[in-house]
Amino acid sequence: MSTDSPRSGEDWSRAELLAHVVTESQRHYAGYSIFNQAMADHVGLHPTDMQCVALLDMEPGPVSTGEVARLTGLTSGSATRLVDRLVKAGIVERHADPHDRRRSLVALAPEARSRIGEAWETPGRAFGAVLDRYSDAELAVIADFLHRAAEVGRAQAQRLASGG
Repeated sequence: MSTDSPRSGEDWSRAELLAHVVTESQRHYAGYSIFNQAMADHVGLHPTDMQCVALLDMEPGPVSTGEVARLTGLTSGSATRLVDRLVKAGIVERHADPHDRRRSLVALAPEARSRIGEAWETPGRAFGAVLDRYSDAELAVIADFLHRAAEVGRAQAQRLASGG
């Protein structure tokens, strides 16, 4: 088990490992929230806007405002205001939907993609250095955990938003 902890995985009981994972997950979330705020400040965006930019950067092409709402967990009205802010700031561009003239699609503006990409270079190398310490098998487990945890997070956010 690749960790800075003085104990190996065999030295932990399952209950201790689970508690450790939960604690470190909370620390990771808090640390990433602090990083996201600092990166947003660095590039002159609100943290929510920065998260939207990161999510749009992962999309293979332009998306609807409704898709922005789904990706970010915002209401459709909030997503529209978010997109309006990002368009005004020159971060995203609106394009006509080739399949529906009543709708527009949004994508990162090339200049913004470049500027934000440059801001990510040093942090990206630092995060990459952390991952370099793990074997391919360990990286597969980490990726699986992050994917599944994100799915649970989205589902629980939806449950809470619906009053559940």
